[in-house]
Amino acid sequence: MPPMRESRSSVHDLGSQQPGGSAAPGNAWWRGAAIYQLYVRSFADGNGDGIGDLAGVRARLPYLARLGIDAIWFNPWYPSPMSDAGYDISDYRSIDPVFGTLDDAQALIGEAHGHGIRIIIDIVPNHGSDQHPWFQAALAAAPGSAERGRFWFRPGRGAGGDRPPNDWQSMFGGPAWTRVTEPDGTPGEWYLHLFAPEQPDFNWASPEVREEFEDVLRFWFDRGADGIRIDSAALLTKDPGLRDVGPDEPPPGAHPYVDRDDVHEIYRSWRAIAAQYADRVLIGEIWLPDATRFARYLSADELHTVFNFPYLCCAWDAAQLREVIDSTLELHAPVGAPATWVLSNHDVDRHVSRYGRAYTSFSLQRRDHSQPVDTVLGTRRARAAVLLTMALPGSVYVYQGEELGLWEVEDIPDELRQDPIWHRTGGVDPGRDGSRVPLPWAGLEPPFGFSPPASAAPPWLPQPKEWRDLTVEIETGDPDSMLELYRTALHLRRGEPGLGDGPMTWRPAPHGVLAFDRGTALRCVANLSLVPVELPAGSAVLLASGLLDGGRLPTDTAVWLRMPAADERTSPATPAT
Repeated sequence: MPPMRESRSSVHDLGSQQPGGSAAPGNAWWRGAAIYQLYVRSFADGNGDGIGDLAGVRARLPYLARLGIDAIWFNPWYPSPMSDAGYDISDYRSIDPVFGTLDDAQALIGEAHGHGIRIIIDIVPNHGSDQHPWFQAALAAAPGSAERGRFWFRPGRGAGGDRPPNDWQSMFGGPAWTRVTEPDGTPGEWYLHLFAPEQPDFNWASPEVREEFEDVLRFWFDRGADGIRIDSAALLTKDPGLRDVGPDEPPPGAHPYVDRDDVHEIYRSWRAIAAQYADRVLIGEIWLPDATRFARYLSADELHTVFNFPYLCCAWDAAQLREVIDSTLELHAPVGAPATWVLSNHDVDRHVSRYGRAYTSFSLQRRDHSQPVDTVLGTRRARAAVLLTMALPGSVYVYQGEELGLWEVEDIPDELRQDPIWHRTGGVDPGRDGSRVPLPWAGLEPPFGFSPPASAAPPWLPQPKEWRDLTVEIETGDPDSMLELYRTALHLRRGEPGLGDGPMTWRPAPHGVLAFDRGTALRCVANLSLVPVELPAGSAVLLASGLLDGGRLPTDTAVWLRMPAADERTSPATPAT
């Protein structure tokens, strides 16, 4: 038996109670919500063209209601040339015809509300599409014009202006500048795009840009949207000096050329708009390397919550997870903001695959598909991670398909790949397509019910044949399936007064084990050590991620326990002999 090493016992109390409490005025539903991320193209195809759409979503709303989620966050559904899967938007007030119509969106919002599900939509304010009417007008206008002032147009360097204005690099690889041809046919100015060339950055020094996006917020709030998720929320305003950053450029999201003080002013104005509508929420996507920096965007008059990327990227390691959890809660506490917890999304490898590799952390600079994946190990760890994550205080995100135990699809044929990251890096970075493969609903062969029967068009990305064992149809009713684990956990989370928003207390535990209490009666224990551990005497199992060995919790397994009264408790979890 290894030597027992106990962690310290501590309490995290954000001063926030369940919605309606003293620190959550009104119906602050988002403080403890379970939010389902829905990538429309890959969720369900209603018309048989191989691409998911709003009709498919509406047909599957009963599935989502049964799952037990509180809200749906939609990736962009706007008109777009789809150079970056909809994150290149040409019209912020409409719906792309491939997904449906504005009337379809309005009907979906109403039907979701009828199921008790709120709707959060993506807004992409850093950049638009090169097909956006504003950018087309800028291309037709002269240098120095008001039209070009809405974007970052600058003359090039060198005698002929044939070098970019500075050395900035795109998030997707290659230079962050593209040169235009002027209306008279001559080589002209350069424009900035921190992502793909088809995604020109807006210039937030322009009052027109600020007024436009404030109006976009009001447009969707007026149509019943319950919240806004802000894409690339830390990148909006740029250092007007456009200084070079040199060869030691920081990772994406940490660039020194971003003027973050000005960003805070923008979000204060957005928060004021949200306050005019009851219970609306602003959620920021901020890719920063540490929690201390993204916490700057949380305050009483800025963003309500931000995505917790340090937790998402963390390795399957008890000490590292404990550190991220502690730092997250400590940084949220001064402003009384709730933490968020997420295991996967549309930009990162699915966590079943990550946890099945030798290196279980994730980095945008190291999307490595060369490592072998043990899907059995990854699935076992993913099941434990779900209970750990859903027991933490704050809100939780579920990326579509993770409730089925889907893994990252790494063998998509090159000719079928869509992601500009793959194309702009020449295949060095495998990109994000593997996390965006359409969901399997039923049947034994692709498209697994993703499209209607007898549909001629295949899914827009190919599904692995092995997913026949992971369909909603197969997993429904199977008590050992990932789907039923999620359903049970989400419903328990909603019904247990200690879960969701509120305080937590760490309990002493052996090395490699995380144990904490929520409220006075519920404890989560996650065993990331190499040996089984004994569960506390007198505790009763509410839910376990895997089979228990008598009274012992196996490695890579988590459990929710009903604890006896305080005066009846004995020792915490201990290593089994």
